[in-house]
Amino acid sequence: MTIERKNLILAQIMSLLDELTSNDAQGVTPAISKEEEKAVVMLTLDECCEVAKGVSRHTIRKLCLQGKIFSIRSGEGKRGKILVSKDSLIDYLKGGEKNE
Repeated sequence: MTIERKNLILAQIMSLLDELTSNDAQGVTPAISKEEEKAVVMLTLDECCEVAKGVSRHTIRKLCLQGKIFSIRSGEGKRGKILVSKDSLIDYLKGGEKNE
């Protein structure tokens, strides 16, 4: 590769970097992919208590067992960690139906 070719590539890279930084300065945000948009956020019981101030771990666990909020158990058996859908928890607290 010649020095001229390297300089041309370097100039193109610098041009792209300048373009990207000027877009960030103008408040242009990158597009969110459909996968990121549909991402499900799962919370541990402690994280649920932080989202829903005043609701105890025991209450969250009972809601999961009653099927009032969507949850899964990660790991094996009764010792697996309970993960709760954030959307389901918020919908339940707002008086909505269970998300499935």
